[in-house]
Amino acid sequence: MYHKEKSIQIKNSASALYNNLGVLRIAPRRLTYFTVVHANVVNMVSASWDGLNYSHRQLQSKEPNVATSTSLITQAAFCALPSRDMLVVTSQKGIQMYESDGSIMVYWHALDTPETTTELLCVPAQAVFARGISAVCESYICVGLSTGAILVFDVPSKGSNITLSDVIEGHKESITDMASECCGGEVCIADLVSADDGGNLCVWKSGEEFKLLNHIPGFDISCSSVKLWKGTVVAGYGTGQIRLYEAVTGILHAEINAHARWIYSLDIAPFSGLLLSAAEDSLVRVWHLTMTPESHSVEIAHLHNECVTDTQICGAKFCDSDGYAFAVTGYDLSEIIRYTQS
Repeated sequence: MYHKEKSIQIKNSASALYNNLGVLRIAPRRLTYFTVVHANVVNMVSASWDGLNYSHRQLQSKEPNVATSTSLITQAAFCALPSRDMLVVTSQKGIQMYESDGSIMVYWHALDTPETTTELLCVPAQAVFARGISAVCESYICVGLSTGAILVFDVPSKGSNITLSDVIEGHKESITDMASECCGGEVCIADLVSADDGGNLCVWKSGEEFKLLNHIPGFDISCSSVKLWKGTVVAGYGTGQIRLYEAVTGILHAEINAHARWIYSLDIAPFSGLLLSAAEDSLVRVWHLTMTPESHSVEIAHLHNECVTDTQICGAKFCDSDGYAFAVTGYDLSEIIRYTQS
């Protein structure tokens, strides 16, 4: 179903992070942007669709009034809003927002850092970092924190006047991933889902005040990647399982033993219902989701396998909304591997 294309070389290898691949398709310019995190650097590649031209850029984690930062980056993700596209980078120190081509940093939000130790008890402080990024609705970008809180930023159609509009609470453990669903003209009951290290899922309705609609309990196994499609939550876990829940009710539609090891990345092509899963077991799998209107249930079927030999896969993304092509990264791999439909 898919065949391997020429790989894209990157400046540094990929770190072993969940969802360590960002993809943004720029149709008017016939370009695709890719991002891969390595330690405190984001490697960005702009690739022409004909595969002839590539340009590279590197973004470093930043701290106010510090020339060079050793703060580790935890994620880099593109956020596509109706009025503009942003590149959001999270780290141990804060949250950076760039124009989509990485040329200009338009916003910096510092994280509150506690004292490194409790002086009398000598108890190490909890690790502080941001992780989990999603564009929501018309103008919001949500970013998760290690405390379990979620920051909601209101982003204007242009300029740098980005404001922190809300902090929402629903998790007690570190956020791992978030995903939203854009319904266009339709009315969405739920349009954001967040996941944490305990496998717990929170389903939200966005607005001037974000409302918690449902809490789906976990099983003390981290949910490393999550997606939202047609009112269905698709969640990947450290057990190698994928679970499909109805977002609002929490009803379990399906549970699949998809991989032999930890799932690191999920992605959905919304127009075709194709689901991509990638894990430590060196496998990338393509599935097909179908909605049954009569019963409001979702069925899943396996379509395709790709084995990236001797590679701990840490990122996989479709390159378009139909699922015609996808890209893959792996730990300690200095390339982005691409596949297209035969």
